[in-house]
Amino acid sequence: MAQNPRPADTTSLHPAALPLGKPLKRAFFDRSVHEVAPELIGATMLFNGAGGLIVEVEAYHHTDPAAHSFRGPTPRNRVMFGPPGFTYVYRSYGIHWCVNFVCEPEGSASAVLIRALQPTHGIPAMRRRRGQEDERSLCSGPGKLCEALGITVKHSGLPLDAPPFALHARAGNVDVVAGVRIGITKAADLPWRYGLKGSKFVSKPFPA
Repeated sequence: MAQNPRPADTTSLHPAALPLGKPLKRAFFDRSVHEVAPELIGATMLFNGAGGLIVEVEAYHHTDPAAHSFRGPTPRNRVMFGPPGFTYVYRSYGIHWCVNFVCEPEGSASAVLIRALQPTHGIPAMRRRRGQEDERSLCSGPGKLCEALGITVKHSGLPLDAPPFALHARAGNVDVVAGVRIGITKAADLPWRYGLKGSKFVSKPFPA
């Protein structure tokens, strides 16, 4: 993966100083999940006006035994087999909601799990939903960010380029790092987790 030179230190910017890039349309996701995933780092994800910079994601390809789509369509994962640019929301371990962005042409059933955000918008509302003040802990995990934003399974199958969602491309250069995925037992050696280098808002630090 090619990385842009002169990375911007977005981790130290005040939220008000973070510019929004151009809106991301569904066509952005009609590509290999391995192209989309790293390009989402530094993009802004908003849900009903709350959200922030995407600082950590994981890619899941349909040929990947860790992907929910690996064994074919089910009532739960059928949205993954549809067109790109839509949400796939599932409950993890019966406790936490997790949001994914469906990628690749219809039928591929590949997606990017959004693992962590750096809060920039709607922080008071996120604090109320999460019941805590520390910004670093508001969205530092896929379940945490869904709770902070109020995303549940009823939002599965929604388009990413229409309200209540809004996605904006990253503004400026970022330094993207990669590592193995977290909390899985199958294909656990694949380096398909991507993050913003040096970010304090990721769910787990990347190895040096």
